[in-house]
Amino acid sequence: MAKDEATPQVQLETEEGSADAIRVIVADSEPIFRVGVRKICAIEDDIRIVAQVESGVNAVTAVGRYEADVLLFESGLSESPRETVSSLLALSPSLKIILVMIEPTEEETVEFLRRGVRGIVTRSIAPDLLVRCIRKVHAGETWLDNKGVNWVIEAYRAQAAQLTSPRSRVKLSPKEIQIIAGVTQGLRNKDIAQEVGTTEQVVKNYLRKIYDKLGVSDRLELALYCMHHKLLETYPNPKAEGSVLVPPAMGRAAIASTVGAGNATRK
Repeated sequence: MAKDEATPQVQLETEEGSADAIRVIVADSEPIFRVGVRKICAIEDDIRIVAQVESGVNAVTAVGRYEADVLLFESGLSESPRETVSSLLALSPSLKIILVMIEPTEEETVEFLRRGVRGIVTRSIAPDLLVRCIRKVHAGETWLDNKGVNWVIEAYRAQAAQLTSPRSRVKLSPKEIQIIAGVTQGLRNKDIAQEVGTTEQVVKNYLRKIYDKLGVSDRLELALYCMHHKLLETYPNPKAEGSVLVPPAMGRAAIASTVGAGNATRK
């Protein structure tokens, strides 16, 4: 990888109507790709390259420094591209990210879209398709090739099947049931930790194990799973004597509070 650029290069917008153009940051390690994208966009009246960088660090700097609508980001610039995507969107929530990848896998495609990526392309994309991609993504659409679309559809079908189809009973420990009950009541991890008598980090660790056991990815999916499968009705309350059941609190208000507590993220 080439060395970091001290300051992202900026292309001034001087043509008429450029103020309404789609502002794009290009973050890629290959100079020839950056130059190619700039030349492609230079002939388009509605697209302007506002910065070009060659490292992940400079990409974050550029996003924080320049107003941009779209970021064309090479996934290989970061050792942890998923976390980088989340960080970039936290820094600029309205930014629309198009990932440039060598050969996306099914797992990567689904996970990147879940994290907020709006498009995935390869370096072999044709110039006219790249321009269309930028415009479509800027307009709020998602850009994937046919294979990527099929992967996403299958992922949502599998998720729907997990939430609606009967499953064999999963073995959960009393402490896991306590934590699940706390999540369905809309409690935050800190509050659950106090109820259970442990630390917030331990609760997070338990939640990861629970997600894996039940095949869900976040607090909202866990709440929906409990509602569809009446999970808490089938387990005795670990704090109570005898066979008193944990009261299910899975109405709309409970689900809303669950989303509010966890912000629908895997915590």
